[in-house]
Amino acid sequence: MSTAETAAEAPVLFEEQHAANGKRIGIATLNAPRTLNGFSLPMAHLLHERLTAWAADDNIALVVLQGAGEKAFCAGGDLHSLYQSMRAYRDAGHSDVRDNAYAAEFFDVEYRVDYAIHTYAKPILCWGHGIVMGGGIGLMSGASHRVVSERSKLAFPEITVGLFPDVGGSWLLPRVPGKGGLFLALTGAPLNAGDAIYAGLADIHIAEAQRADVFSALAQVHWSDDAKRNHEQLTNLLQQHASDAATGPLLRNAATIDALCEGDDVVTVVNAIAALQTEDPWLQAAQATLAAGAPGSARLAWELQKRAEGASLADVYRFEYIAALHSAAHGDFAEGIRALLIDKDRTPRWQPATLADATPQWAQTFFVSPWNEATHPLADLGATVPERSLA
Repeated sequence: MSTAETAAEAPVLFEEQHAANGKRIGIATLNAPRTLNGFSLPMAHLLHERLTAWAADDNIALVVLQGAGEKAFCAGGDLHSLYQSMRAYRDAGHSDVRDNAYAAEFFDVEYRVDYAIHTYAKPILCWGHGIVMGGGIGLMSGASHRVVSERSKLAFPEITVGLFPDVGGSWLLPRVPGKGGLFLALTGAPLNAGDAIYAGLADIHIAEAQRADVFSALAQVHWSDDAKRNHEQLTNLLQQHASDAATGPLLRNAATIDALCEGDDVVTVVNAIAALQTEDPWLQAAQATLAAGAPGSARLAWELQKRAEGASLADVYRFEYIAALHSAAHGDFAEGIRALLIDKDRTPRWQPATLADATPQWAQTFFVSPWNEATHPLADLGATVPERSLA
């Protein structure tokens, strides 16, 4: 196999493009189109290493993040590898969440990449084409310039696999207008480009046919040594190619969603969503996803959003990390992946089987940390880099 062929099979492809005045543009392309660019541990390590290097390189003016293929930027995490690690952990009879070394490393590096993007001083342009779900939103959400097109479809579908909206979802979703973020967490409802912008998960709509023109224009700019100036120049460039996005069902149904999610406990909210009489196919699909999803995931999503109130993004990553390891150790995560991707019988046996059994006391077991504050693996997040405000 040639060197070029080997490079083409790398999990992430990196390129540096020269701009008009000799500055360079760093381009990172997630390169697993057959799995819809499912975010893997090798991807995470490569991306973290290169983002760190580009941050320190004065000649790199900005970074572009995109996905290979026509179908997806990133459809989520590499669930097959996580499933194998969970099965091995459980088969070995482990009880300490730290003993699933793969899951511990995966979530550690994934969250570090996401946090680095949120706090990156240089502009990051993320082209969120096609499917952007779960871990894909984790990567995209922190970029300074988040583009969606007519092909974009964003969602937090974790309730279908027994997880919860992680990758900072507990911080992102409460920032959706009204009660929309809670509804999205409970139902996994998909967003089109217009709704992604309305929800604060994207910034600008550009037709997919304009992508080549945008990338060509990036190379014509005289980028500055001043990161703030480069942010402004990138904003102006993208606005020159922007177009209006179609209004989506989240915005159209905002009043209904706010009323459904007004309850002060998750059981009341879930029951209200289930009882809704509607002819709207998007709302009907949301009801069906919630009804088939893991009751424990609904409870965890609710409790995590409550915990995130007033917390910094770094703190949210820290307690999501603990909850993710508990989900891998004794939650429904493995069963959800089995039913969806391994046996594909789509009949998960959720434990707890009902929301009444998924009590607040049950949920508290997912927040018990085996580390103290100083020894938490993500203790250093936020120690030296200020967070950009996304209020």
